[in-house]
Amino acid sequence: MRAMWSGAVSFGLVSVPIKLYSATTNHDIRFHQVHAADGGRIKYKRTCAIDGEEVEYADIVKGYETDDGELITLDDADLDSLPQVSGHEIDVIEFVPADQIDPMLFEKSYYLEPEAKAAKPYALLREALVQTDRMAVVRFALRQRESIALLRVRGKAIVLQTMLWPDEVREPEFDILDAVVELRPQELTMAASLVESLGADFDPSQFHDEYRDAVEEMIERKRTTGESRPAPVEKTTSDEGDSMTDLLSALQASVDAARAKSGGTPAEKDEDEKPVPSRSRAKKPAAPRKPANKEEADDKADAPRKRARKPA
Repeated sequence: MRAMWSGAVSFGLVSVPIKLYSATTNHDIRFHQVHAADGGRIKYKRTCAIDGEEVEYADIVKGYETDDGELITLDDADLDSLPQVSGHEIDVIEFVPADQIDPMLFEKSYYLEPEAKAAKPYALLREALVQTDRMAVVRFALRQRESIALLRVRGKAIVLQTMLWPDEVREPEFDILDAVVELRPQELTMAASLVESLGADFDPSQFHDEYRDAVEEMIERKRTTGESRPAPVEKTTSDEGDSMTDLLSALQASVDAARAKSGGTPAEKDEDEKPVPSRSRAKKPAAPRKPANKEEADDKADAPRKRARKPA
């Protein structure tokens, strides 16, 4: 696992240096939307709902629409002016009984790994939570936003369990729940008996995602029966990528800048790469013709000696 955050847990005068790791992962099989005819990826463009024009990233700001239909826009300067929470301290506010925490508030789980020098205070905090059957309510900053979380024990590890803010949990406003329902003692007895007959100790390893297994089996079957095809290679154009700079354009700009700095011009690149027209090429002396056969080669080798002889 790769640590995504580092800091320290502080309770009282004790500080425990730790690293933060995501405790969960998603094994869902992700699909892409592709063109059935050629397998090309489907892309989406950012268009304005008013004029239908495509909008560059640089022209997009954040907007908030009020209940009475007013639009408030926030640009980067507005967002930068907001208070930014930072720091690497996980401050314990209080220790609360574990049974008082509504699981509805649970959000995401992270493992806390102690630094080598903090093994003892880490174990001390862990065992104190176990013996008192309590969880620690903490505040900390993650991604520049303050969050409320719990410290709880799972095996030998301390888990940081982020939580929703209380006003983020909705109440079930169903009128039917307020209706008076009469339950006879016999019905309650039978329901309790059914619960007892299905009672068991929870073992999460007994459960698995049957839908995901079926999808994986289908994909493997299509692969082995020849129903797959090579993924198409996307063609790139110079105007593709919206506001993202095209790699080739960036490289060309770098070459042009280097040539300009050395006294040349970007145009020289094209001249260097173009083939020289035939009429401007300098004529080279023709290479001597190679002998067609061995006899011709021997005759040419003997000719100079004959011219060099003097008459007797």
